[in-house]
Amino acid sequence: MELVDWLSQKKQDIVRDWVRISMEAYPIEAVNVFKRNKDRFANPLPHVISKNIELLFDELLLGIDSERTTPILAEIVRIKAVQDFTPAKALQFVFDLKGILHKLKGEKIKGEVMPYDQIRTIELEIDKLAMLAFNIYVSCKEKLYEIRANEIRNQTHMLVRRVNEMDKQKEAR
Repeated sequence: MELVDWLSQKKQDIVRDWVRISMEAYPIEAVNVFKRNKDRFANPLPHVISKNIELLFDELLLGIDSERTTPILAEIVRIKAVQDFTPAKALQFVFDLKGILHKLKGEKIKGEVMPYDQIRTIELEIDKLAMLAFNIYVSCKEKLYEIRANEIRNQTHMLVRRVNEMDKQKEAR
């Protein structure tokens, strides 16, 4: 049995663990709110993370293709980019999958130990996922900084305009 087939059979457990660990990155108070409020519109974060992590796992089994995977990954990374996380903490969820898979290493596929080359292939796919996540994260942060810079520029422009108007009013008196 191929590793990918075996992981497909374990998908539900792996995805459940991956979602749980990803949600544990948030403060305990937030996690408690996530558990209490199941409405995906009032509390979209758990829904976005669980839906997209499942899709990311499917992509991983197919082989990471940046065109297919980027939009899925971007939904999670965008949320993390606007939150108060360090880049490492924001993208930790990708690497958490390696830990989950390493726990499964001891299990056997039809009585055989998992082949190293197949494990390595999956790990390389996770690394591709991490690199895509990093690119998305940086792009989101650049956009946020651009928005903030524009807001500051606009505020400064408005303040200068008000000061000029006040000066004109003083001169008119």
